[in-house]
Amino acid sequence: MKLKNLLIAAIRSLAKNKMRTFLTMLGIIIGVASVIAMIAIGQGSKKSIQDQISTLGTNVLMIWPQASNTGGVRMEAGTSQKMTIDDVNIIIDRCPSVAAITPQVRTSGQLVAGNLNWRTSVFGVYPTYFDIRNLKLESGSVFTMNDDRSASKVCVIGQTVVTNLFGANADPIGNFIRINKIPFKIIGITETKGQNAYGQDQDDMVIAPFSTVQKRMLAITYIQSMLASAQTEALIPVASQEITEVLKAKHHLGPSEDPDFTIRTQTDIAQMATSTSAIMTILLATIASISLLVGGIGIMNIMLVSVTERTREIGIRMSVGARGSDVLLQFLIEALMISLLGGVIGIVLGIVISQLIATVLNWPVNITMNSILMSFLFSSAIGIFFGWYPARKAARLNPIDALRYE
Repeated sequence: MKLKNLLIAAIRSLAKNKMRTFLTMLGIIIGVASVIAMIAIGQGSKKSIQDQISTLGTNVLMIWPQASNTGGVRMEAGTSQKMTIDDVNIIIDRCPSVAAITPQVRTSGQLVAGNLNWRTSVFGVYPTYFDIRNLKLESGSVFTMNDDRSASKVCVIGQTVVTNLFGANADPIGNFIRINKIPFKIIGITETKGQNAYGQDQDDMVIAPFSTVQKRMLAITYIQSMLASAQTEALIPVASQEITEVLKAKHHLGPSEDPDFTIRTQTDIAQMATSTSAIMTILLATIASISLLVGGIGIMNIMLVSVTERTREIGIRMSVGARGSDVLLQFLIEALMISLLGGVIGIVLGIVISQLIATVLNWPVNITMNSILMSFLFSSAIGIFFGWYPARKAARLNPIDALRYE
């Protein structure tokens, strides 16, 4: 039989039992829609995390003192006091792959402006911090290295601090706030950046000259960490290696000795942050794929019923010249049409569900062509795999026995 005739025969057969055909397709529809929606949620979360991590800055490297041991108890990273401003200066002098670097110290402080107060984090950094972090100012200006050398009491604040101390849409440039009873003059306001990948508000902060926070607020002589940026993204590993070699030499550590500091790159952070998301995506897609397998079993069940119901029809076709391969192909086409049509409807439904999730629940979703193509191919494979046995059974019927079947 010609393929066209087989297609027409398959369509007529499926059209005779519209409700049964639809119910058979339902398993495929639900399975494909679930896979599309689950992958969209997983990919959306991954993309959201990557976008948030990109707000850390350009080609960023973070350097912390290694965890120290006190009385046999291992302390958290950053508790060592071995890192000083000299470490920053030697990196500037001897690491050509490093474009910019800043020391960092951090504390928390109670901010007071008039009769309002707010508690937030206070960062002490060099002016290069703004370039490394890609921090733009909405108004005002950044403090200078002269401000750092003189430990000037000036600061740049985020939008959350502005809102809580001065009200929305206020312009506090030139005003003074007290941080732990120390007066600071506001010289700049950062643009809104929102939450980072860990849910922290990136606008809830005060940024002041490094020396001011280190000496006037913390009264320490060491630095807590360093933040650097490589010349280009490709040079991040080179910059990390240069920093490692320079700091180990300065700290009198041999090549085989472990460093007393930790370096994390933007790539490392992205990989760690997205690994959980990737596992969740695989888990969700696997669970959703079970629906497809159930749908496939439904196709096999209905096709076996169809073979039984149409035994005499099969016998008549074979008696007038139809070959076993023609019968096999006809039933395979029917199974494939059920799975393909169900797959197309499932893809549309999955896209609609994903958009509803994004709109109603405000969850990030990312529908990719790969997920659509994978679902379509998977549904086709389900039709062929689960339709093969009933089709093969039909093709192997003895025409005489089939004609005698009641």
